[in-house]
Amino acid sequence: MDAAFLTGQLFNGFSVASLYILAAMGLALSFGLMRVINMAHGEILMLGSYLAYVAMQIVPGPMGLLAAMVFAFVGAGLMGALLEVGLISRLTARPLDTLLATWGVSLILQQGARDLFGATGVSVTAPAWLDGGLTFGGLQLPATRLFILLLAALVLAGMAAILRFTRIGLLVRAVNQDRPTAAAMGVNVRAVDCFVFSLGAAVAGLGGVVLSLLGPVTPNVGQSYIVTAFLVVILGGLGSLQGTAIAALMIGLFMALAQIFVDVSFAQVLSLLFVIVFLQFRPQGVIAVRSRALDSE
Repeated sequence: MDAAFLTGQLFNGFSVASLYILAAMGLALSFGLMRVINMAHGEILMLGSYLAYVAMQIVPGPMGLLAAMVFAFVGAGLMGALLEVGLISRLTARPLDTLLATWGVSLILQQGARDLFGATGVSVTAPAWLDGGLTFGGLQLPATRLFILLLAALVLAGMAAILRFTRIGLLVRAVNQDRPTAAAMGVNVRAVDCFVFSLGAAVAGLGGVVLSLLGPVTPNVGQSYIVTAFLVVILGGLGSLQGTAIAALMIGLFMALAQIFVDVSFAQVLSLLFVIVFLQFRPQGVIAVRSRALDSE
């Protein structure tokens, strides 16, 4: 096997894993903290892609992508807050109802995107400073993929810093570990839930910006990643950002290396089998998160 080809596949695995990290991080937070199955998470990715398209129409040129990231982060975060306050908070005691309700929201958002932008999709042109790339050992590394890797690393580090060093992060960890006790000690559990859900949606909005750089933005663009995002969350361990990152790397690298021998579709099947086998031996995921809410289930 050619060493340059193998290195290229490993790089592709890391770049795909960075996409999975951005797509799954919000799910890891909301599912781990609130036990909510958000079937509309893929449409939050789609919303971020369309917001990036709109922002880059308003702010053309080299600063367009930065404006798109801010626009998508804020817009998706506001949508997440609206969804949590208007729907999720009323159904938290009924997990199956949240699944059905958010699935309905996903259908509404898809149809809304079709009505506003059409079913064929729109294209986002990457700024000129993302043209080209780096040459490493005879291998061309596209600048767009390097940018996605850097963005995923920065977002992951930022999220870890928020949870580790800020007061709101302390409250999130307290609610995650023992919700009733945190509420009894004066923590506004509802506000923490809303913050976590909207922050997860905002990160998904950034993931949507990344998707818009890689291909056409269609109303179904988020559906291509939502299943894998759930797999990453389950494999990583519910509510663990570190586990989510490790699981994303595992699945991304596994799929990239599997594609050396089989096609993309069969590689996805093999990745699903890999997750199933892994969970048979370690059902708690890569990193087990201790929580009274989880222990009581």
